Amino acid sequence: MTRIHATAIVDPAAELAEDVEVAAYAVIGAHVRVDAGTRIGAHCVIEGHTSIGRDNRIYQFASIGAAPQDKKYAGEPTRLEIGHGNTIREFCTINTGTAQDEGVTRLGDDNWIMAYVHIAHDCRIGSHTIIANATQLGGHVHLGDWAFLGGLSGIHQFVRIGAHAMTGFQTRLAQDLPPFITAAGNPAQATGINAEGLRRRGYTPERIARVKQLHRTIYRQGLTLAAAMDALRGLADDAPGSAVDVSMMLSFLGEAERGIVR
Repeated sequence: MTRIHATAIVDPAAELAEDVEVAAYAVIGAHVRVDAGTRIGAHCVIEGHTSIGRDNRIYQFASIGAAPQDKKYAGEPTRLEIGHGNTIREFCTINTGTAQDEGVTRLGDDNWIMAYVHIAHDCRIGSHTIIANATQLGGHVHLGDWAFLGGLSGIHQFVRIGAHAMTGFQTRLAQDLPPFITAAGNPAQATGINAEGLRRRGYTPERIARVKQLHRTIYRQGLTLAAAMDALRGLADDAPGSAVDVSMMLSFLGEAERGIVR
């Protein structure tokens, strides 16, 4: 049976799987759907057109699915979609999308979102990311798989962050951060690659060396972005997986309308 505390308020129209847990004083709105194994902490408010997948753990005082903090929002039935196995800690705020974008804020699977994080309207969060305490994501931010955002980082609206990228503590990011690259500072500056993260994900030393070559080509050879992309296209596939990494980097750079952190 669904385990709902007697003090929780759950709209009769909400759809909760049989084994969902809802702790004391939580409030769940009419357009909310929650899949099996998810646990919702005390005093959480989950509202809006929000779907939450399996085996998520949402800690106390989180606000999930509230209207976007956008003055253009006029009450459209926009959505929030959360995948499976995510951890969302205390006092996080995650808003629905806006009609000016695709109308949906989306989180993938197995994300670790620490306390006081804000994920604004129309953000796209991949899977296996870590977003450390009090990090703030403006609207329309895209965060790739396995990315790590250091505590108190501030991400400007419309910024894209590539897969396996990383920001340091208190980073202010106003331009796109390419895959694999680490950045820190206010404003952010590129400092290297996320080599330790790649090792933890099974990248071989040869493949990491190729990623380092990507970094050197973009950041250490004095090339314009266009020239660096031409140079990347000429890199040989000397290590397993390198072609995939080069292709991902080129695809990201080709869509960098805000420019990249340099």
